[in-house]
Amino acid sequence: MSDTATQPDTDTVLTERRGGVLVLTLNRPERLNAWNAGLERRYFSLLDEAEADPDVRVVVVTGAGRGFCAGADMDELDVLTGAGEAAAPVRTVPCHRPLLMRKPLIAAVNGAAAGLGFVQALYCDLRFTTPTAKFTSSFTRRGLIAEYGAAWLLPRLVGHSRAADLLLSARVVPGQEALAMGLVDRVVDPGELLDTAVAYGQDLADHCSPAAVAAVKAQLAAAAVSTFPEAVDEADRRMLQSFGHPDFAEGVTSYREKRPPAFTGLALR
Repeated sequence: MSDTATQPDTDTVLTERRGGVLVLTLNRPERLNAWNAGLERRYFSLLDEAEADPDVRVVVVTGAGRGFCAGADMDELDVLTGAGEAAAPVRTVPCHRPLLMRKPLIAAVNGAAAGLGFVQALYCDLRFTTPTAKFTSSFTRRGLIAEYGAAWLLPRLVGHSRAADLLLSARVVPGQEALAMGLVDRVVDPGELLDTAVAYGQDLADHCSPAAVAAVKAQLAAAAVSTFPEAVDEADRRMLQSFGHPDFAEGVTSYREKRPPAFTGLALR
């Protein structure tokens, strides 16, 4: 029997608190952290908990063992073969749940990020990786289309032509090439990857207003489908709101007093 049927949901993603940063580790290392229903439930549930916890300012996601996430579990893909539209999953949470995070989400891509694992990395705000990590959409080499919004997301990161290259060919991209094309933000030695991602997240947690960070994330999301005048109008509206927020007063005061800011937590929706 495969571990798909036996591994409890709670074991599929591990948690670790490091200051204001929550580290989530996809934990199916014997399958290169292949994505299945149990892992998805656990991961998305932990993201919900992180949003609701005022002490969590940033989330870092990585993989146990040699891989980040090798894509959908082949045992589950076998069930879908030949099923067509009848195979549409019944979802209570959208697959792009990570994109809806108001708190920063950083991917520490420690190994293979393929298929759905590749897309989950795209859903993060930032991607840190290593020279030996590998990225591939995989889709066309499995007879599939660009799934889960990859054809919308990828051109916004790397441009249309590079996105076409990666999605049409589904070729493997190593870490340094991923950095050169803008697919990832930093490449560091494997032994330094998680600490580097956590240190970046802790810097945000220590020095950036959670309310301002959430607003900037909303601006970035809206700007992808807005005109420039619309983006300016939205910025003006949010700027006026920020003037009345206690974090603005604290940001100015702490700067003048040369001390770390004591920003308020992110209010629940």
